[in-house]
Amino acid sequence: MPPGFTESYAEARRWPGGGGRVQESAVPPERWMQQIWRHQRIHRDRLHLVDGRRIRVLHPGYWNREPGPDFTEAVLQFGDDPAVRGDVEVDRTVSGWRQHRHLGNPAYERVRLRIVWSAPATNSSPPVLALEPHLDSPLDDLAFWLDTQAPALLPGSLPGLCCAPLRELAPEQIREVVRQAAEVRLRERAATFAVRAVAAGWEQALWEGMAGALGYKHNVWPMRRLAELTPLGDAAGSGPACSVEAWEARLLGIAGFLPTELPRGPGRAQVRRLWDLWWRERDTWEGVTLPAFLWRLGGIRPANHPQRRVVLAARWRAMGALTDALDAWMRRAGSASRLAADLGAILTPPAVTEDYWIHHVTFRSETRGRRLPLLGAARVAEIALNVILPWIQARAEAAHRSDAAREAVRRFFLWPAAGDNAALRLARQRLFGEGGGPPLRSGADQQGLHQILQDFCRRAGPLCGECRFPEWIRRQGWADPNLEPGVSPSQNPGLTRPNGLPSFGESTAPR
Repeated sequence: MPPGFTESYAEARRWPGGGGRVQESAVPPERWMQQIWRHQRIHRDRLHLVDGRRIRVLHPGYWNREPGPDFTEAVLQFGDDPAVRGDVEVDRTVSGWRQHRHLGNPAYERVRLRIVWSAPATNSSPPVLALEPHLDSPLDDLAFWLDTQAPALLPGSLPGLCCAPLRELAPEQIREVVRQAAEVRLRERAATFAVRAVAAGWEQALWEGMAGALGYKHNVWPMRRLAELTPLGDAAGSGPACSVEAWEARLLGIAGFLPTELPRGPGRAQVRRLWDLWWRERDTWEGVTLPAFLWRLGGIRPANHPQRRVVLAARWRAMGALTDALDAWMRRAGSASRLAADLGAILTPPAVTEDYWIHHVTFRSETRGRRLPLLGAARVAEIALNVILPWIQARAEAAHRSDAAREAVRRFFLWPAAGDNAALRLARQRLFGEGGGPPLRSGADQQGLHQILQDFCRRAGPLCGECRFPEWIRRQGWADPNLEPGVSPSQNPGLTRPNGLPSFGESTAPR
């Protein structure tokens, strides 16, 4: 070391409380154990469970940063048994499985392997793998890397087989692949609305789709069920008892969210007001009130609590003229951002007098200083792309209104991008690896990624078994990559596919 230096740079970068030396007897943080498993910093060729059986890790699974198991869709082989797909849960100790109430939790029923730091020899279900005896380097050497670099690095197992051929395409060609997938998604969602409209009518199909969209991915079914139980045109939706508060009381009551005892705090007066309306019709809905276990509440951001989603659905239901408002919106002109803002205004009904939900997330929550909107811009985009525009296109096609159908498609492909999420991050990592591929400019591009993930990645699994997508990409070619923006791929005059190659939608059809 040069004169005057008292410590090396390597020592200086070790911040107190993170990435420093580890006591030999200490159990490392769970976040370190997750990164050890994610990057497979273990001797993969000589792994044994604590019950003595050999285990091979064919794929460690996808790191899950949402509620539920720590890794999903792992591929594991125990002894000489056939390989299985399932989830992996990481706990610091064996007792964590019960302490964290994973046992009996439906969200953990697909767990095939539990990861702990150390454990005595024992038989257990799900089986247990101890990390400590299998590390490929001493923990003290790994500590800084685990704390600072590992979370941001993509493990080698993450990019799919399609990653290599996609690198050979120009950015506009990649966008065309994604746009084809988005067109398939739009077409399939429109077809679903057309089928439902035959049985329930166009307005009811829209009401059910919008209510389901408020359920996000965890509570789609109970939200949709509320819409089915309160159909448009039903006698209960007319007359003096159709005010906003009456609909809030009705839907919250059917959902099972109205407390049977008055809570303490600011929610007490709100519950009393709603019960004054609900008790009159409670018996009418007694046989169809939703049980509490249908609702998934864990891991949801407070502002997205299902009670608030039900309140917004009630306000939509009380509007009564949503279809007319959407028809008027389709006749307006403007930029994509202007049209998105106008739709957001339609989907955000005015607040009621002394609106409790502006500053509260549930009936039992404390008052919040800042205002909490019932609907954000990202959710407006999701509803527009997944519900409203496919519904408008399907209804226009059924009525042989080709201009309206084309306008719905145009708006779909020009819609601004919505918020990012775990599924989109996974799709980018699987398809493009490091760097995440070219920037995707629109909400339709995001929809296309979702469709590729659904059509290929989830079906083929983490090992890309028999996936047709990489070969389909290799067989593609475009005479002119300069695509006309805002037009669906099948209508784009600047696009040609040589040699009669199938489009994305055709390639996904079973042979």
